[in-house]
Amino acid sequence: MSTTQEFLSTLALSAVPGIGIGRARKLIDWLGSAEAVFAGVNELAHPPYHVPTNIISALKQKDKWIKEAEKEWNFAERNGISCLLPQDSQYPTHLIDCPDAPLYLFYKGEASLNPTHCISIVGTRHATAYGEELCKRFLSDLSELAPSTLIVSGLAYGIDIHAHRAALQAGLPTVAVLAHGLDRIYPSLHRDTARQMMEQGGLLTEFTSRTNPDRQNFVMRNRIVAGMSEATIVVESAEKGGALITAELANSYNRDCFAFPGRITDPMSAGCHKLITENKAALIQSAEDFVKFMRWDTAEPTAPVIQRELFPELSIEEQQIVNLLQEKGALQLNLIAIESGFPISRLSPILFSLEMQGVIRQSAGNVYTLC
Repeated sequence: MSTTQEFLSTLALSAVPGIGIGRARKLIDWLGSAEAVFAGVNELAHPPYHVPTNIISALKQKDKWIKEAEKEWNFAERNGISCLLPQDSQYPTHLIDCPDAPLYLFYKGEASLNPTHCISIVGTRHATAYGEELCKRFLSDLSELAPSTLIVSGLAYGIDIHAHRAALQAGLPTVAVLAHGLDRIYPSLHRDTARQMMEQGGLLTEFTSRTNPDRQNFVMRNRIVAGMSEATIVVESAEKGGALITAELANSYNRDCFAFPGRITDPMSAGCHKLITENKAALIQSAEDFVKFMRWDTAEPTAPVIQRELFPELSIEEQQIVNLLQEKGALQLNLIAIESGFPISRLSPILFSLEMQGVIRQSAGNVYTLC
């Protein structure tokens, strides 16, 4: 778990004019932490960093940025909101390897953000009765085939809210990624659903309180929806729209993408057909199709025991990782580092060695499992 001071420093760093997510991440990587960035500000003007003087001057106003960060921390504490950094076990592991992953997240809810399975369902704000029924049928069937799958969407009008409500009805956890802070619900008509979700899911955002739901925030929100999920499913979409942006993002993150077809004359299916014909999404017609595509219906192989018998002479460190994966199941790289206590620099060659011996395998998102 990150320290309070590191979270405050990260929040403060992101508020510095001219920084942005990309530069802030680079600074943190260079110096090891957000706290170290502020502590080492005088070094940043020199090689190899060459940070512009205007940003150096802004960083030197640390007290100003920390004071604002403390206000946000206090708001979160008063309202039972979790403040997450990428090194925290609650932070969505699928997001960590996305190049534009949020530096921090605010979360209020009960559902785990790192469940066995997590998918996003997106679509048009102008959903038809067909789209609403698809959400209900798909999630009802999915709850039988893959119970506890986390359903992620954006709480918007149309397919988003139908997906959240269908998940609640099916008994599946569901999380909304918001385009504003957790001091409000937008649209306000969805407030009752949001309250239910905080008991059977949650609300997630990278935006601080007092942030308005401005247009550009929705595009930023979409990258979290796509990045934290194993797969994105487009239910209905016109030829242009936010759902197609989310699908494009999912493809860029090497996530699976699926789309439901409609009649060729339906404008709200034109976007789905476009994704399918351009090979940017696989066509599905049911939860059974989806589960087969994802290979969730394939029983876990019994090979792990056999493989470990073939390679009995593992090093102490290698055996420690094998024992960890045997106990915990599939784990993302950062979680393995947290659980094992190995730094990434030491962990990477151990994992590589185990892969070469056929003891473990790596899948999308730097997730490792026993073979």
